[in-house]
Amino acid sequence: MKVLLTGAAGFIGMHVAQALLQRGDEVIGIDNLNDYYDPRLKYARLAQLTSYRNFKFIEGDIAERQTVEELFAKEKPNRVINLAAQAGVRYSLKNPYVYIQTNLVGFGNLLEGCRHNEVEHFVYASSSSVYGANTCMPFSVHDNVDHPVSLYAASKKANELMAHTYSHLYGLPTTGLRYFTVYGPWGRPDMSPWLFTSAILEDRPIDVFNHGKMQRDFTYIDDIVEGTVRVLDRIATPAPDFTTDAPDPGTSYAPYRVYNIGNHQPVELMAFIKTIEDCLGQEAKKNYLPMQPGDVVATYANVDDLRRDVGFEPKTELAVGIAKWVAWYRSYMSR
Repeated sequence: MKVLLTGAAGFIGMHVAQALLQRGDEVIGIDNLNDYYDPRLKYARLAQLTSYRNFKFIEGDIAERQTVEELFAKEKPNRVINLAAQAGVRYSLKNPYVYIQTNLVGFGNLLEGCRHNEVEHFVYASSSSVYGANTCMPFSVHDNVDHPVSLYAASKKANELMAHTYSHLYGLPTTGLRYFTVYGPWGRPDMSPWLFTSAILEDRPIDVFNHGKMQRDFTYIDDIVEGTVRVLDRIATPAPDFTTDAPDPGTSYAPYRVYNIGNHQPVELMAFIKTIEDCLGQEAKKNYLPMQPGDVVATYANVDDLRRDVGFEPKTELAVGIAKWVAWYRSYMSR
């Protein structure tokens, strides 16, 4: 099938595109190649895709309505995966407008493109950040998520609401994927594996927030990709047992679904740092700091629904994933 993949030069986008291309799908990738972090990394990711004959790349911004309308009209994709978003919780405190443009305006443009071009399934990246102030663990898609603690989280929650509206009004099948702390080769420079690894190797102190009293459900990129592709192949349908008397946030009477994709195994931040130290053979200098605004103490994914519906099962242990990450980092930085 023909898949429109936004954010194709991004961390998750590149890996998902590879998986689709390797199984024979045609992928139309779009990315604006912005400078949120060094664009050279984005070009290097794209270089991993351009050797595939069934890949086509378009440089463009999903927040530009005309660009999106022309893209859908010309390419007529069967299915769409939206992985284009302004990422980062802390950056949303500094530059909120870019989140509004990309994560809200851009998302709306994609929904309209799907609506008017008979797209079979719209799959989009949500985030574990939507759980916000919720401390009931593990996080379940059946929990209420009405208390975000950052604009980034609020924009992802808004995406889920917008998607449900289009599923309700136009019968557009939509599925949101709440990703949990993704890591692995080709990861972003603003994420903790890169920040910690680079600092340790350069003998700089690492910032350890909340004095290390944090937990994250670190999920290796290969598991994220497998779950995403499985979901793309299973078009969302109405839930037969849904009732409007007691509405379930994770399902609907409309063709709408939301899933967690996580490792279902939260790891203490200090244990995560220790795993990186062991792989590098070098101890980190640690700068202990208080909790940052917009951050949460812990994340922990309940993946029962995804396991039941598509057979998803996270496979990668942290030590294995970090070893692969470190090997890639050393190779990439030695170029």
